Amino acid sequence: MTIGPRTFLLVLVVVACSSGNTTNPAPVSCVGGTDATRIPINDLGQSCYLEFRGGLYLEGSNVLSGAHLEAGRAAAAQIRPLDVNGQPSASGKYVLLSIGMSNTTQEFCNDGAQARTCLSPGFMAQAAADPAVNHATLVLVNGAAGGKAAPSWFGTAGDTEYDRIRTTWLTPLGLSEQQVQIAWVKVANPGPTTRLPNANADAYVLEGQLGQIARALKMRYPNLRQIFLSSRIYAGYATTTLNPEPYAYENAFSVKWAIESQIAQMAGGTAGARTGDLNYDTGMAPWLAWGPYLWAAGTSPRSDGLTWVTTDFAPDGTHPATSGRQKVGAQLLTFLKTSPVTSCWFLAGQICPGP
Repeated sequence: MTIGPRTFLLVLVVVACSSGNTTNPAPVSCVGGTDATRIPINDLGQSCYLEFRGGLYLEGSNVLSGAHLEAGRAAAAQIRPLDVNGQPSASGKYVLLSIGMSNTTQEFCNDGAQARTCLSPGFMAQAAADPAVNHATLVLVNGAAGGKAAPSWFGTAGDTEYDRIRTTWLTPLGLSEQQVQIAWVKVANPGPTTRLPNANADAYVLEGQLGQIARALKMRYPNLRQIFLSSRIYAGYATTTLNPEPYAYENAFSVKWAIESQIAQMAGGTAGARTGDLNYDTGMAPWLAWGPYLWAAGTSPRSDGLTWVTTDFAPDGTHPATSGRQKVGAQLLTFLKTSPVTSCWFLAGQICPGP
């Protein structure tokens, strides 16, 4: 074909990349090819990191939609004040519980203590100071603890974390496990060694562990309706092998795929090969969704302006310093105040509409 001076040839290149939902994921179309550059997945969209499409949700989207959004709204409508026996009560409470590791406890509560002693600038202190937040029936409980990697939350024989939460936090506050109805989960594993796209990548291992944790939480807290998952903050300044890049970045794909696994199963598919059964209709697991996505490429602003600078971190470059804890707390607070599946129970004076 001859190309004249006023004729242009448009070539669209579509590269197959993986959704990551199964042991042998089927290829999906990927705009712009694949790239090993770590771009925040909420900015990645239809493009791919290595073989894997971006976006927090399906098809490169960052927005809850369709049946999963409606299921999230239905789960929110079930959240209500309960007494310690799990019965509806006008004088009852419902608990938002954090689950995770050292970063999680520092970001949720800063000093790892309870609402009555949490210091600024963690999430709990920011929420306590915000008059828009429901301070009447919502109770924030920091269940996360330092050194508690993902397997600490499997709920298997010998695990003591859920007992610790009950005896150290819930009971002294006059609460019970029956009143825990929402969880923020942010977990990781120390010392990762295998990156994507290796078939044994740590991101795949964590995806499966998130499924185990979701089922363990539902078993321990029978009235748990919603789990919001967040992945790790930036680790490009890390000075140790605890959890450096690219593993902090790839942690987000574990979260993304666990949520997609539940969506696919509830749409008529089978249980995920890695995550296992996440059917919320049968009570195997609560409804899962993203909480705030926290990773940004260091000082390069992502689309919403979030950055991470060295002073946001402790000397190890992994744990958040005061300003880093403030950033995560603010992200979580904004998410809970504005999400269509949280604002009705998180904000004062709101009522979650019934089905």
